[in-house]
Amino acid sequence: MTTFKNIVLYTDTDGFAKFREEEIALSGGSPKALLSELVPSNGFQVRQSPPGVSSDFHCTTTAQWLVVLSGEMEIGLRDGTARIFKAGDHFFSNDLLPEGATFDSSLHGHRSRVVGDTPLETLFVRTGG
Repeated sequence: MTTFKNIVLYTDTDGFAKFREEEIALSGGSPKALLSELVPSNGFQVRQSPPGVSSDFHCTTTAQWLVVLSGEMEIGLRDGTARIFKAGDHFFSNDLLPEGATFDSSLHGHRSRVVGDTPLETLFVRTGG
């Protein structure tokens, strides 16, 4: 079976944000256009951030797909791991604050920054429905 590689940003049981890769089955459609199952969504937003913008460590407030439309962004984790996402790249952002936890600036979340001199344009598709 053919699959689609998806990068997931998530909160592990230790409270730290981490990346993992998952495979999404492409079990529908036709040989010319393989499709996954339909995933319910709850709307989308587009965002534009100018060059030089960065954010301190924070958690995702709502589980959502993030697709980079133009520009580049870096997502950094507490352990020093960082990944750069370019136009056409995507990931599932789900590093939510653990239920009942208060944000701890030395433990939770990820940081982000716009890389380069091109504005960053992103598409957020919220999960649910």
